[in-house]
Formats: sequence, structure tokens, C-alpha cells
Amino acid sequence: MNTSAPTQAPKRKLTTSAMIASIAEEGQRTSKAPFGHALARLADERPDVVGLSADLAKYTDMHVFREAHPDRFFQMGMAEQVMLGAAAGLAEVGLTPFASTYSVFATRRAYDFLCLDIAEPQLNVNVVGALPGLTTGYGPSHQATEDLAILRGMPGLTIVDPADSVDIEQAVPALAAHPGPTYMRLLRGAVPTVLDEYDYTFRLGRAAELRGGRDVLFISTGLMTVRALTAAQELAHDHVDVAVLHVPTIKPFDRETVLRETAQGRLVVTLENHSVVGGLAESVASCLAFAQQTARIVPIGLPDEFLAAGALPTLHDRYGLSVAAIKERVRREL
Repeated sequence: MNTSAPTQAPKRKLTTSAMIASIAEEGQRTSKAPFGHALARLADERPDVVGLSADLAKYTDMHVFREAHPDRFFQMGMAEQVMLGAAAGLAEVGLTPFASTYSVFATRRAYDFLCLDIAEPQLNVNVVGALPGLTTGYGPSHQATEDLAILRGMPGLTIVDPADSVDIEQAVPALAAHPGPTYMRLLRGAVPTVLDEYDYTFRLGRAAELRGGRDVLFISTGLMTVRALTAAQELAHDHVDVAVLHVPTIKPFDRETVLRETAQGRLVVTLENHSVVGGLAESVASCLAFAQQTARIVPIGLPDEFLAAGALPTLHDRYGLSVAAIKERVRREL
């Protein structure tokens, strides 16, 4: 049971500050630090679970685990390569590490250590990357817009992009139980709580239909699933019937479900908080191409460019990730 009950998000006015802690919409229910609480609960049951941070415990919600299990937390400093190497060593002796940092540092800076120290020997190390895609306004140095593209080619690596607090809380024990290496994109702070309204259960490697619809099929991942659900509800007022297929696991990809759902003649719209290069859109397109199946696919994602700095609501509108931008794109395509 979640020890931090969902709360109503306070009304938020637009701001020009670069960093906004929560991606929750106005009035949306949220849960505080779901990753940190889920990991602390898991560690209560499993003495092998340990946590590591590269000087970012507070900003990856690892501080919750640190406070609950201080003797099983390792502060590695601003040294992501050292952190992943240490995590590999801990896994070698039978422990189950969760190593957290920003996505840009885990993927760009420490790729070789993740690849050769962790993935090649197939160790159960769980890398948790905060600020994925466009979840910070601090510009290209912090915006991990290409982390999925970087990691999809790594053999044996499981990649998860949760939608909300429900997804995160259920994914943590599933990743710990998975025998090989994993990478999870982290939503931190006040995280939306949405999927509990859709009879949803996280299943590693499986997509889930959250909503049926005759006209359009949204295939979404990460925080864009929450936007997809809102956009689908609002498009219904315009007599546009939209289905939503949530894909929380990017790798291994649930080809069977995607092929079944895209074979029904609907407009297919992919939605991802990631570059349109190398992420969900290309996974769906290649899935169909290799199966010799056709569908009209419209990708909604970040452009193939370094993004601007600024306030997140403004940037999400500018780059087409907001609910209003999604609805307008669907209307144009129809």
C-alpha cells in the first residue's frame, strides 16, 4: 500500500523559472516521491536491495531510501562512472543495486561502464535516470532527449518509461526481480497518479490498452500516456473516438500487442517524451515494417535538435507535447 496518499495538486501559475519540479497538470492528483517510497518498502522485505547516488539523492528521490536504510545507501559523489562500476561490484556479490542519477549522466557520461561492467555480464543492476526528455528547462546539458535511442541498441538491457506514480511503484519490485540489467526513466517529486483509475497493472515487457476507440489509436509511453488519456477524453467532445495503448516497456518491445492494435485501420499516433529519432515512434514503425503490416503513423515527440531552455509549460507547447498541441495535431491529421 502506498504510504504517501495521493493529494490534490495546488493551483499553479505559469512561471519563467527554468526548473519546475512537477509535470502534473493543474488539479491532478499526485503522489510524492513514489520511487523513493517504493524502493524503501522493497528494501524492508529484501535485505539484498541497496541504493547508490551520484550526489543527487534529493533530486532523484533516493533520499527517501537513504533515510529509511542509511546503512544500505552509498553516496558516490559526482562520479557516475564510479557509481556504475561500484553497482556492478555490489551485484557481483549478490546484492541488488538501484543506482540513481540524471538520465544525461547515466547515458552520455557513463555509457561504457553501463555497457561493459553491467550489461555484458548481465548483472542485476537497476539504473534510474531522472529528468528524462523534456522534464527540465535547463537546456541540452540536462535534457535527456536521446537516452532511449542511445540505450535501445545495448544487448540485454531492459528499458522502462513509466507513466505515473502507479507505474513507478509497481515497476520497482518488478525490476528488482528481473535477473538482468535495467534502465528506468524516473518521474520525481510530485508525480501524477492516474493509472489507478484504469484497472491497470504494470507487467514488464507488456503494453496495456487503457481506453478503446474507433477513430484514432494513441500509442504512448512515459508521461505522454497521461497526456494521451487527457487528450482522448477531450477529443471525445469533438466526436473523435480515441483508443490509448500504454507501452511502459520500450525494450523488450511488445510487438504482438502493437501489431494487433495497429491492424484495425485507425490513424496511429505515437506519443513520447523523447526525440522522434530512435524512440517509440521508430520502434512502432519498424515493428510494422518487419511484419509487412501497414498503418498511417503520426509521430508526436521532440524534434531532432538541441532544445531551448525556459519554463516547462512554454517548452511543452512549443515542442508539441502539451494536451492542446496533441489535440490540434490530431484534428489536422484527421
